Amino acid sequence: MSQALIWVVDDEPDIREIMRDYLKHHDYQTEEFESGDAMLEALERGGKPDLVLLDVMMPGKDGFEVCQKLRATSQVPVLFLSARNDELDKILGLKLGADEYLVKPTSPREIVARVEAMLRRMSWSKSSEDTSNAAEGILCHSIFELDQQAMELRIEGKPLVLTRVEFRLVKMLMSQPGRVYPRETLVEGAYEDHRIVSDRTVDSHIKNIRSKIEKLVRGADPIQSIYGVGYKWLENKN
Repeated sequence: MSQALIWVVDDEPDIREIMRDYLKHHDYQTEEFESGDAMLEALERGGKPDLVLLDVMMPGKDGFEVCQKLRATSQVPVLFLSARNDELDKILGLKLGADEYLVKPTSPREIVARVEAMLRRMSWSKSSEDTSNAAEGILCHSIFELDQQAMELRIEGKPLVLTRVEFRLVKMLMSQPGRVYPRETLVEGAYEDHRIVSDRTVDSHIKNIRSKIEKLVRGADPIQSIYGVGYKWLENKN
């Protein structure tokens, strides 16, 4: 996917320069930011990147806070680059809406390969969703409406922003209320590239979905945990 615009957000000039050179060598456009605040300002001015490479540890707003603010308005793919190798940091990054999390030091060649894969997934997903949305339209259940063309969940008419993975999980669960979906099935449906991820990654995404729903409409959680198995969408959630 040549000529895609990649935003590189890192407070280290050397890393920004290396990533810029590698990405441009692979025909990507780049824009670099030395802080999360600068990136958010560019977003407010109407900037539309195709993908964001985001450092975690930066002055001012760290990468986690930047990702959280970004996800309030955008579903652009986010790849975290961080020196923090703790599992909890990785889980937090995914919960906040990141699509990938790589630990520094990582070779620029691998990062570019991940970027290419993420953009391909986005392209395939959009093509697949555009095809199915024309036939499927809006999925309704109780106070919930899933607009598959806008990739938006509405609760009592109020819009809720979801990441692509969260959207796919809600779509699966909501399409058959009462059906218990094992974690393995949810992983396969949420990650269409069949990447290897822990089943517990689904737990983090479900927790994030529930948190978003609770903040929008208190007490409206429609997802039930089935101990040792997975999740289901409640049949009679009002």
